[in-house]
Amino acid sequence: MSDTAIAVEGAHKTYGDKHALDGLDLIVGRGTVHGVLGPNGAGKTTLVRVLSTLLRPDSGRVMVAGYDVLTQAHQVRHRIGLLGQHAALDEELGGHQNLEMFGRLYHLGARRARARATELLERFGLQDTGRKAVKQYSGGMRRRLDLAASLIVEPEVLFLDEPTTGLDPRGRTEVWAAVRTLTGRGTTVLLTTQYLEEADQLADRISVVDQGRVVADGTADTLKNLIGGDRIDVVLRDAGQLGAAVALLPMAADEVTVDHDRRLISAPVTDRMTALSEVVRALESAGLQAEDVALRRPTLDEVFLHLTGRDEQAKETVA
Repeated sequence: MSDTAIAVEGAHKTYGDKHALDGLDLIVGRGTVHGVLGPNGAGKTTLVRVLSTLLRPDSGRVMVAGYDVLTQAHQVRHRIGLLGQHAALDEELGGHQNLEMFGRLYHLGARRARARATELLERFGLQDTGRKAVKQYSGGMRRRLDLAASLIVEPEVLFLDEPTTGLDPRGRTEVWAAVRTLTGRGTTVLLTTQYLEEADQLADRISVVDQGRVVADGTADTLKNLIGGDRIDVVLRDAGQLGAAVALLPMAADEVTVDHDRRLISAPVTDRMTALSEVVRALESAGLQAEDVALRRPTLDEVFLHLTGRDEQAKETVA
C-alpha cells in the first residue's frame, strides 16, 4: 500500500469499561489532508496518541508511514511530527532561538540546526521577527512558529490536533495557508478540529468518529450528500409570518424546518432556479416580506449532527 500513509484496522483501546476506540478502521492516503471530526469523547485524541506512538492500542493493526506502531515505534517516530492543542514554545526566546533549540534536541548539530531554523522561518513568513520574544507574537504567528517546530525533521506524516483553537479568523487563515503549503510539498496531514469549516476548507477526505468508531468517511461533498442535496433558506422580517410562509411554499410541509429565533425557513429543493423563482413569487403574492432568500448546499455542521445524533448544544462543542 505505497499510496497509504496511515492504515488502522480494528483498533481497540479501553479505559476501564469505556471503549475509547472500538474496532476503529481508517485509511489515509499519502500527500493528503485527512480530517477527523467527532464529538467530545468520540476517540479522536486517543486515535492521535496511538498513531503517534504515545499510547499502545489494546488490539488491532496500526501502520504509520509503512511501519507498525507497536513493533516499529522507533521508525515511526522518525517519520512523524505532532502539533498539539497547546504551543510548546519558550515564551522568552525568539522564533529563531526556539527553532534552533528544537533542532539541537533532534541532534541536527549546531550548524544544521541554525540553518534549519532560518529555512523554516522563511517558509512560514516569520523571517522578519528578529529576536522578538515569542510572548510578543500574535496568536497566528505563535501557531505558525509551533507548526514550524513540528517540521524540524521534515516529517512524512504530521498530526495536527485542533491547530487553530483560540485563533481569530486571520490567525486561522494563516495556519490554513501553512497547511496547504505542507501538503503541496508531499507531507500527509491528519487533522482533528473543532471547526467544521476548517475541515471543509482543508481536508481532501473526512472521517466522522463517534463512540470509538468511524461512522462515515468520504469527501466533504460526499458526506453532505448523505443528508440530501440543495436547500433554500428564507429569512422573514416578521417571525409571526413564518406559519403563513410555510403554507405557501411549493414543497411538502414535513420537509420544511423552521427556526423561530432566526426567523428562518429551510427546505430541500431539486431544481434550484425553479424553486427559487416559485418561492419568491409566492411570498410576493401573499405580501410576505423576506429579508433574505438563498440557495445553499448542506453544511458539515448538519452532517455532523445527522451522523452523531447530537443536538444544537452538541454542535457547539465538537472537539
